[in-house]
Amino acid sequence: MMLLLYRLPGLKTLSKENPVMRTALLVFVLSQEGEDERGAPVNQGYWCSYGPEDYRDNESVVGDSLGMKPLSGKGSRPGRHHMMRGCLCHFTVKRLYIRPSIALIIYNQQKHVDKTGAPCHGLLDRHAVGTRAMYAPRISEELRQKVMSMLYAAIPIDDIMQHHMELVQRHGGPLNRDDFLSRNDVRNMERLVHNSSHELNENDECSVKIWVRRHQKYVFFYQERTDTEPFIMGIQTKWQLEQMLHYGRNGSIAMHSSFGRNKLKYPLCTLLAFNTSHSAIPVAWIISSSLICQGIHKWIGPLAERIYTKDPTWQLSSFLVDDCSFKVSLIREAFRCRVLLCLWHVRRAWIRNLIKRSCHSGVQREMFRLLGSILYCTRSNAVEEFMQVFVDQCAFMEYFRERWLPRIDALISGMKSLPTAGPEPQAAIESYHLRSKFKLLDIQYCNLWLRVDWLIHMLATEYHSSFWLDQYSLGTGCFENVRDPSFTSSAWHRALNILDVNVILEEQNLLLAKVLSEDRNSVYTVWNPGSEFSLCDCAWSKRGNLCEHVIKVAFLCRTRQFAGTSLGSQGYRQAMLSLLQKPPGDPIVLDHANLRVTQLHEDVNSLEELSNSGLLQRLPAEADSQMADYVRLFPPP
Repeated sequence: MMLLLYRLPGLKTLSKENPVMRTALLVFVLSQEGEDERGAPVNQGYWCSYGPEDYRDNESVVGDSLGMKPLSGKGSRPGRHHMMRGCLCHFTVKRLYIRPSIALIIYNQQKHVDKTGAPCHGLLDRHAVGTRAMYAPRISEELRQKVMSMLYAAIPIDDIMQHHMELVQRHGGPLNRDDFLSRNDVRNMERLVHNSSHELNENDECSVKIWVRRHQKYVFFYQERTDTEPFIMGIQTKWQLEQMLHYGRNGSIAMHSSFGRNKLKYPLCTLLAFNTSHSAIPVAWIISSSLICQGIHKWIGPLAERIYTKDPTWQLSSFLVDDCSFKVSLIREAFRCRVLLCLWHVRRAWIRNLIKRSCHSGVQREMFRLLGSILYCTRSNAVEEFMQVFVDQCAFMEYFRERWLPRIDALISGMKSLPTAGPEPQAAIESYHLRSKFKLLDIQYCNLWLRVDWLIHMLATEYHSSFWLDQYSLGTGCFENVRDPSFTSSAWHRALNILDVNVILEEQNLLLAKVLSEDRNSVYTVWNPGSEFSLCDCAWSKRGNLCEHVIKVAFLCRTRQFAGTSLGSQGYRQAMLSLLQKPPGDPIVLDHANLRVTQLHEDVNSLEELSNSGLLQRLPAEADSQMADYVRLFPPP
């Protein structure tokens, strides 16, 4: 038995208030008829529209002319004799004498089953397939998300309806309630889109609390700001959870932290998954009033629990962090995976400030090259030497001393302990960053940047819908005209379109490389080729971005072995040499490490033999750069 309290008057459309009544359209009206002659409230009993009588096996129904069962119209609505299916779901409503506006609802049978205990209508009833008894009273959440996303993308209602009807005809006609989507349904959702507002209360904190209370299923962690605790809020919709489960399985999740730190009230941290086209999809958002690394121990556990509750067999391959101050042990414990360091934000910050604060292009290239080598240098005075050599670059040195000097030791330490991510995820992260900057930091919203409720509303509505529509368009080929171009055109994708013959690499001169444009009318120069800190003279790279020319040259440098190994490979070699020179005291740990290296070496050799024999198709070099580095570092005997 289940007790519920509902506030009256009317008690109308009860099925919309209570999820247990989803499979039957129940509309109840409680009026003055529920009072006796003295005006005292009396009990009222209500049954599901598909019960309690059962006429499923009757060929004719008493009272129906000629036993004809109407296929449509008024006679086919639930509640008619020929639609009774023996549903035992019923409850009692008691009007409280002292508080007439409060109703006590007592469920005597909560499930929609017949006397045998089996579902008698709805999607769980196999005998209801193809009849109106299988239809839900309203459209599903999946279809609602689909239509809302199209509305947020400004797709006309006519186009939405035409697309929906084409899908229904494709699978052979209507099969459920979603297939009966009407123009009125779309208009109602369009009205909700136009009337929705981020400001649920004049006070920003109160407005956020109201949003959290209304969307509890989207919030996996929430902590109010107090004198001792920071504000932390984790958001993940049902669709984002599905994407994380799908693309995160045996894949990678990257962290893009501290977005909007100088403009938004609280910076935004995003967890990104990578789809089959190597584009970044936001699978969770975390908003915090403090540094995201300081509160990760609070929200990383609930997020992992949310994932493993949905799928206990889910396994993540790698987790990419962009800040060395993160507690790596917490991430490894939560997701049981390896942790990689992503240098994209470091690279972007250095090159943008070099271009901004240093005028000479030659000095910019040399400073950028030395900054990258500092991260892998074992000498303790490398930073001091760098600052002494370029002491005349006052503007950049002031920025470097204020912003990076306190953090450079932690960054160098992180480079020694964590492997670095390749250019593929970095290009996807950069594409997501630029898209977020264009959408969330548009000047038209400058008056709303200091409100957290606005940021939450934008993320959960327009921004979320744009990625949903992009992924839907990519999978179905529909609405390609409204797909965001940056979703499938990162620097990684553009690098794949550059032909090898358009790249000029000279073994005698490894300081630079030349890349011809597609029409061969322009030539771009890449300095320090093969390194994570290469620099190109194209317009996109001069804005501090990772360009396709740098990525393409890095591919060829690894495959042709024209340039030295990448800085990441150098770090891997240093870690292996330090392990051999200073073996751990525990012989069991040393044996395990040697065993893993031997197994990896044998796996590489076996794959190479299969490829040479034609039994295994050779992977493209762009997708196998790390293996190429390993083979070069540890050649077979």
